[in-house]
Amino acid sequence: MSLHEPVTMQLLTATHACGQFSCGHTILDRWLQQRALSNQATGASRTYVIATARGVVIGYYSLAPTALDAPLATGPIRRNAPSPIPTFLLGRLAVDFSCAGKGVGLALINDALARVQVAGGIVGRKALLAHAIDEVAKNFYLKQGFTASPIDPLLVMTRV
Repeated sequence: MSLHEPVTMQLLTATHACGQFSCGHTILDRWLQQRALSNQATGASRTYVIATARGVVIGYYSLAPTALDAPLATGPIRRNAPSPIPTFLLGRLAVDFSCAGKGVGLALINDALARVQVAGGIVGRKALLAHAIDEVAKNFYLKQGFTASPIDPLLVMTRV
């Protein structure tokens, strides 16, 4: 798989080809392949994918509303906020190895931020959170403008 064919951002459906998705973290691969659609069916989260015209998924993220205990928040997010702080969770984010380093992750984050802005016009929200799976993922989020929690080093957030 490469980015030489057209791709689009879409809500995950059963027609998408997820079976060969591999990002280097088995837990993220399996979640997409085995849990994403059932979470969507129960309303627990929505999963958005970047897919080719043939439906091959090259990247995905999940999004859900949540709340954050104030001590976990960075100062700018905690300031003048109720407790708990209304937020959205970027629950999973992964890019297939074949497209790593080609801007797919940034496109996924930008799409999530745009969707949170729209949802924020309907319900309250102060930030977008992510639980980085490891230090590499944390550094990726930090490069995109997220900041780390003062208490949980793998919890990152950005104001929206």
